[in-house]
Amino acid sequence: MIKRSVIVAGHRTSISLEPEFWDELSAIAVRRGVSMNALISEIDRARGEAGNLSSAARLHVLADVKNRSADGR
Repeated sequence: MIKRSVIVAGHRTSISLEPEFWDELSAIAVRRGVSMNALISEIDRARGEAGNLSSAARLHVLADVKNRSADGR
């Protein structure tokens, strides 16, 4: 488990994820041409009040992997 500090909505917070999830989030950010903070902020906005940010990040990675698999990428 790796804990990193990020800035979400102008506030510093931390998120703990397994290294594999950090790797995939980094790859997603690179593909989209955004910073890690921007990607995490997007994930945070999408989750609303449901669940915690670490879980939302894992679900975002899962959805991305499924979408790329369905698209044959």
